[in-house]
Amino acid sequence: MDLLDTEYKRKSAILTAIIMGIMLFLIFTFGLKYLDPPEEYGIAVNFGTSDVGSGNTQSEPAPSSSASQEEVEEVEEVVEEVEEVPETPTEAVATPSKAEDVITNDNAESIKINKQKEAERKAEATKKRIEDAKRKADREAKQKAEQIRKQKAAEKAAKEAKEAKDRAEKAAKREGLDGMFDKLGKGDGTGGTGSGGDGDDGKAGDKGNPNGDKNASGYYGNGGGGSGGNYRLGNRKATSTPKPTYDCNEQGKVVVSISVDKSGRVLAATAGIKGTTNSAPCLLKRAKEAALKTKFNSDTNAPSKQVGSIIYNFSLSN
Repeated sequence: MDLLDTEYKRKSAILTAIIMGIMLFLIFTFGLKYLDPPEEYGIAVNFGTSDVGSGNTQSEPAPSSSASQEEVEEVEEVVEEVEEVPETPTEAVATPSKAEDVITNDNAESIKINKQKEAERKAEATKKRIEDAKRKADREAKQKAEQIRKQKAAEKAAKEAKEAKDRAEKAAKREGLDGMFDKLGKGDGTGGTGSGGDGDDGKAGDKGNPNGDKNASGYYGNGGGGSGGNYRLGNRKATSTPKPTYDCNEQGKVVVSISVDKSGRVLAATAGIKGTTNSAPCLLKRAKEAALKTKFNSDTNAPSKQVGSIIYNFSLSN
């Protein structure tokens, strides 16, 4: 039976032969290497007949065969001893290798320690920068708070100075008006005792009512002057209730809307709101002035601006 009867088998055989050839070539070219035996080492020894000697001339006859044989054995022993000597350098060479390993390990440990110290130094520097920034921010905040406090104190002082100036101007103006009315009311008229008078008309005489109060500031009515007022501010009570000045020939009820702070001071007043029966300007003015001078008891639980009202009844007769 023919083994290569088909084209496929023939191609397979050719391919197999090529692969085997390549493998054999590689094996004989690159493989099956061996090492030559090491060269032998020894020391040449000069033959002689004694253990001591001098000079360069060998005068003694050649040694006998028996002596030569003994010397040869001695030389072989010496050679064997010498051949064992090369083992020592091998151990000596190994020692520096270990020393190098130790030095390398020491260097690695030193590098690790240095890196750790460097990391600690950087962390400490970062911590210091953060603390410095925090201290700087606190210092700036304190300075800003101090500036704001000084500014508020200056504004408060300026406001108090302005209020004091306004009060002084009002007092001076009031005194000037009172002095002017006093001058106008005095003279040689027939009113009063004949030596002077009192009033706001600019004419001679002592204006007023015989049944009135000589210390009252009003000149109208029949001995009355109106009630002290009706104060309405929740549960809070009025602690100071000055009566309004009554200096006009009008009567009626005036209702004043007020705003009071926690300390009891009247902040604002509006006269003539709903419920007022007489809106004469003189009544409204005097009612507002009296309302602004009114004081209430302090209440820390009250609103910053509590709204209430005061009712003044102006009457020309009792």
